[in-house]
Amino acid sequence: MNQQDRYIINELRKEEAWRMFRIMSEFIEGFDTLAGLTPAVTVYGSARIPSDDPLFKLAESLGRRLAQAGYAVITGGGPGIMEAVNKGAFEAGGTSVGLTIALPKEQPSNQYHSITIDFHHFFVRKVMLVKYATAFVLLPGGFGTLDELFETITLIHTHKIRPFPVFLMCNDYWQGLIDWLRDQTAARGYIESQDLNLFEIVDDPAEVVAKIERWYRVKARGREKRAPLIAPS
Repeated sequence: MNQQDRYIINELRKEEAWRMFRIMSEFIEGFDTLAGLTPAVTVYGSARIPSDDPLFKLAESLGRRLAQAGYAVITGGGPGIMEAVNKGAFEAGGTSVGLTIALPKEQPSNQYHSITIDFHHFFVRKVMLVKYATAFVLLPGGFGTLDELFETITLIHTHKIRPFPVFLMCNDYWQGLIDWLRDQTAARGYIESQDLNLFEIVDDPAEVVAKIERWYRVKARGREKRAPLIAPS
């Protein structure tokens, strides 16, 4: 064993130690920047949707309606559906958050952010996408969108996060997946049939916002009931 090989393990340890500091710094930046954000709605969808696609217009309408109702919007900050949602919220004067990620195949950031945070680690970014959300809305997308859907449902199902509404937009895209979950996964007993109630298909942006509003008002009333009484002076 030569001198260089002898110290490989030491160098790896050093790299891992510094990586922990980078992870911590990403968490700290995210918590500090987004601490006062609520109420917010996180929206997912494909980065490959062009601006002339009807889905782009649908997502833009959703972002605009959410901002007009007083909700911040949070996306992954990239193109496609993310850009459309950010654009709708930004142009409506709302808070538009883009949580971008460094990828080997560069994904350009869109220009419609009032708050931008750049992440290197996916798992830190995922925490930020979930932690400040009052609701999730998922439009058609690929592996990333499906990953966020199932991870979030798992966290709600296992009581690792407080439950919130999860909406899937565009029935024709999602229905095949829902049928498979019902006919295969639930039918085999891998999940309970009521677990499919953890999310809901809603196609109309106005209806999505109305359902979020109703849920948030109930949640706010619950917080008021639990608030400690202050004795009059």
